[in-house]
Amino acid sequence: MIHANCRVRLTADDFDFIVRALSLKSSDQVSLQRLLTDESARDELLDHEALAAAILETPEALLISPQLLFYVLCRKVLRETPVRSRASSDYIASLLEQFQKTARLHSPDEISESQLRYVSDMLLAVSQANPREAFILQAHIGNYSLFLSGMFSENLEKRSRKGGPGISFYEQVGRSHFQAAADHHEAQKFQLASIYHELAEGFHEVRLALNDLARRLVHLDCPSPLIFP
Repeated sequence: MIHANCRVRLTADDFDFIVRALSLKSSDQVSLQRLLTDESARDELLDHEALAAAILETPEALLISPQLLFYVLCRKVLRETPVRSRASSDYIASLLEQFQKTARLHSPDEISESQLRYVSDMLLAVSQANPREAFILQAHIGNYSLFLSGMFSENLEKRSRKGGPGISFYEQVGRSHFQAAADHHEAQKFQLASIYHELAEGFHEVRLALNDLARRLVHLDCPSPLIFP
């Protein structure tokens, strides 16, 4: 399962980068101790425009973790949308971090050793699953639909012109399954209910924000093979 945990997995190199980036923009030296011990101070610093600028404008390779990269950029594109909570940005950043690995494009490994390669397979599996498995699959379908429609919208549009499902299909499927996952008691146990509700309500806006992210800020190599229903 994907959890909103990018912020708690920042590395020593991440903290060093944050300190350097923000110290250049302010007369006040950023305290590394505050970053390590004060969550509210950390969150404010991670929202700083100078940090996003440093990530985007540094010409050399960045020695930062994927979780810092994705969290800062997700916050940048999501803060003006209805999905503006830090928890949801953190969740989407974790989703991008995990789904960039080809294996995560298929089925959650908690369910089965065999990969479910198509949305139609996942939908069938939900109807046959026990309640806990159904919850895991519902969340995965929401995640999968958001990732594909957000980061690979052009690929989906090309396939829709050849008879494949369009982006509206992924929006409908993703929204409905995030809502179903939000309503499941397991979501409360994992503290994911409010995030799933937010993603269900704002799926369209998040998808557009990720389209912008994919076009302007992040260029993920398209997994091979990238399987569509």
